[in-house]
Amino acid sequence: MTMTQKKHIPQGHSFQYPLEGYKFRLNRLAVQLSSILPGLILAILLAGGQAAEAARLKDLATVKGVRDNQLVGYGLVVGLSGTGDGNKSPFTTQALVNMLENMGVHVNPADLKVKNVAGVLVTATLPPFVKIGQNIDINLSSLGDASSLAGGTLIATPLKALDGKIYAMAQGPVSIGGFELQGGDNRNTQKNHVTVARIPTGATVEKEVPFSLLNKTELSIHLNNPDFTTMNRVVKAVDALLAGSYAKAKDSATVAITVPPKFSDNQVALLAALENLDITPDTQAKIIIDERTGTVVMGENVTISAVAVAHGNLSIQVNQVPGQAPAQEENRNTTARDKENLLVQLDSGVTLGEVVRALNSVGVTTRDLIAIFQSMKASGAIKADLQII
Repeated sequence: MTMTQKKHIPQGHSFQYPLEGYKFRLNRLAVQLSSILPGLILAILLAGGQAAEAARLKDLATVKGVRDNQLVGYGLVVGLSGTGDGNKSPFTTQALVNMLENMGVHVNPADLKVKNVAGVLVTATLPPFVKIGQNIDINLSSLGDASSLAGGTLIATPLKALDGKIYAMAQGPVSIGGFELQGGDNRNTQKNHVTVARIPTGATVEKEVPFSLLNKTELSIHLNNPDFTTMNRVVKAVDALLAGSYAKAKDSATVAITVPPKFSDNQVALLAALENLDITPDTQAKIIIDERTGTVVMGENVTISAVAVAHGNLSIQVNQVPGQAPAQEENRNTTARDKENLLVQLDSGVTLGEVVRALNSVGVTTRDLIAIFQSMKASGAIKADLQII
């Protein structure tokens, strides 16, 4: 069949798409894609029926106690060229008065009117195991009505954690990574946000978060995505590595590992060995739909049961081959027909991915696709978690 024939399909004509496992023939897929309506974006992530690839344990889990800590503080950016806070931001004036008072300069707040100072919120992330004297990056965000932080300098600002203690001191010239220009016709040209800024290595650590791996007889590892099957595989892999029963699963997210005698004084070497373990994570059958962009993402485990759906002029039917057990997913076929009698049939091995392709071949819109998925999920035909973002 030529490309011209693919674009003009006679009314009532039908095509059949044989499947070999989960592998689709590219020439048949081209016919389907040619009839997708413009603007319909469909992303289907299918693993082709193959097992999920293994990943390192360090990419799937974290060690209890090894975590970041958030720091926050209020500071002043000075040296601005008339782009600072105005009279509508009294907290900036009050903070400037307090700073000057601490330096021995006495001023009357009513007489203090400056446009080269801006009040900012300073945030930073304190990594695990960071030591006193090391530097961390900081971010600044304007709190008042300043129009730009370009050219400013942050004065000494203490950064506190949730416990109210000071863990770092921030100071230095800011970098906004953008600009704002005013043309002769009073039109402004702006690139990026000029009221937020960043200072690389702009804060010095003054206090450490106490945590040590020495003398620990037990280590806890938390899965980023809790799952009982994955956790069981982690326990088996750890016990195989350590040649003994050292790992015990507390729940689907946490595994407690008893430190073997040979690692009693070298827990770092134990964690280094554990984090490089290859684990094949189990994935939940899930469908993610973004209605705004028309994106549909699904995993390899999404399956459907026998169902009949009527949506407007479109009819969909998923049948089981006579004489086969209902639980055998590979013995189903799907048929989709629209008002122009275009028919697409998929024999055996039917999954939701084939249903989507059949619907696309007859020009189903994104909104129709989402509505059909929701109805199939409500009826219990889709064996997966349906999430709309």
